[in-house]
Amino acid sequence: MKVFCYDEFAPEDTAMMQALYSRSDRSVAEHVDKVRQSGSGKFMESFYVGYGHNSIADCGSTTIFIEDVSILTTKAFQSHNMYSGQETSTRYIDMGKQGISDPVGTAESKRILDDLMEFYNTSQPKVAEHIRRIFPRGEGEDEKMYDKAVAARTFDSLRGFLPAGIQTQFSWHTNLRQAHDSLDVLSHHPLTEVREAAGEVLATLKSKYPNSFSHKTYPASEDYRELAGQNYTYYHNPQSPDFKLTTTVKPAELEQYRDLLSQRPVKTLLPQFLLDLGLLTFEFKLDFGSFRDIQRHRNGVCRMPLLTTELGFNDWYLNQLPPDVRAEADKLIAKQVKSLAELDCSPEDKQYYTAMGFNVSCKNSYGLPATVYMVELRCGNTVHPSLRQVAHQMSRAVEREFPLVKLHSDYSLDDWDVRRGDQDIVTK
Repeated sequence: MKVFCYDEFAPEDTAMMQALYSRSDRSVAEHVDKVRQSGSGKFMESFYVGYGHNSIADCGSTTIFIEDVSILTTKAFQSHNMYSGQETSTRYIDMGKQGISDPVGTAESKRILDDLMEFYNTSQPKVAEHIRRIFPRGEGEDEKMYDKAVAARTFDSLRGFLPAGIQTQFSWHTNLRQAHDSLDVLSHHPLTEVREAAGEVLATLKSKYPNSFSHKTYPASEDYRELAGQNYTYYHNPQSPDFKLTTTVKPAELEQYRDLLSQRPVKTLLPQFLLDLGLLTFEFKLDFGSFRDIQRHRNGVCRMPLLTTELGFNDWYLNQLPPDVRAEADKLIAKQVKSLAELDCSPEDKQYYTAMGFNVSCKNSYGLPATVYMVELRCGNTVHPSLRQVAHQMSRAVEREFPLVKLHSDYSLDDWDVRRGDQDIVTK
C-alpha cells in the first residue's frame, strides 16, 4: 500500500492529477512530475471544458471570501445542499456598526433601517443588565466567560431587530464544477445584489482559472434558469402551520433495522443507506434569524423562505426584553409593518428592510439519518432558543411517529448556559 498527500498544488493541478488515474496506471508520483512539467491549463482546456468531462472539475476545489454583502445575498449563496463555508455570527458579533444594503435608496427606506439599528444599538446596555439580573453569575463561574455569555445572550435577544439587509461576510469552499453550476443559477436570482455578487465571483474565478470557466452559454438554458430564478427562488406559505410532519417512511419497514435504530449510541450517525426508507418533511414557522441556523443542515432540501411581516414577529425576542424596552419594541414593530406596506418596491426587495425576528414559512425535507442528526444537534441547550423550541417539536414528532428510532435529544428547560462564553476563537 502507498499513500500520498499533495496539498500544495492549485485546484486545477489537483484535478489533473486525479483525472490522470482514469487514463493511466502509473503512480501519482509520476503524475506530479507531469503536472510540474506541462502545467494544468492545457489539460483542463482539452478535457474538462473541451469534452465535457465535468467530473474532472469535481476534483479541484477553491475557497472564495466575500465581504460587505447583505445577509440575503449570503443566504442565496448558501441555499445549495453542497455549500461549505462560514459566515459572521450575529450571535457573537456586535452588528451595530455594519453597513446596510439599501437597494431602494430613498429617505423612507433609510428611515426604516435607521429605526431598527437605533433600537438595536441603544437597547444593548439595558438588555445586558436585564440578563445579569435574571441569570446572575454562579459561584465558581469564571467572570470573563460569564461576561462573554451575557454578551452572547444580548446579541441572541436583539438580533431579531436587525434588518436582513445588514451586511456581513462569508466564505465559500467549493469544487470548480459546483462553483460554475451555482453561479449559473445565482446569475438569475431576483435580487440585483445577488446577481452582481455572482458576476463578481465569476469574473474572479475566470481570471484565476480561465480553463475551468470558459463555458459556452445557450439561450434556451439561460431562459430556463431565468424562469426558475424569478418565479421559484423563494418559498412562501401565508397559511403556514405552526408545525407539521409528513413522511413517506413506513414504520413497518423500520422493523428490519430494529437493532440499528434502537442501539445507536449518543453522537453516532445512522448509516447513510437508511436514506432509501423515504423522506420526512417538516413545515413550521420560525423567525428568519433562526432559519439561518437550520439552513446550515444541507443534507436534504431546505426551501429559501420569503421574509415578510405576514406571519408575525417571534414572541421569544420580545419576551427577553425588560418592560420599558419591550414597550419600545412593540411600537417599533407596529411602525415597521406599516412602513413596509407603504414602501414602493418588490416583495423580494422589501426583505432588506424587514427585521429578522419576523417569522417565515419553512419547509424542510430530510432522510432519516439527516433528520436524527439535525434534531439531536438543534435540541442542545446552547442552540438559539427560538430554533430549539422547533427542534423539540421535531424530536417529539419523530418519537411519536417512529417509536423504534432512539433519539438522544436534550429536553431540558433551562436555555441559559454559561458555556456560551467559551464558544469562541481566541489567540493562544
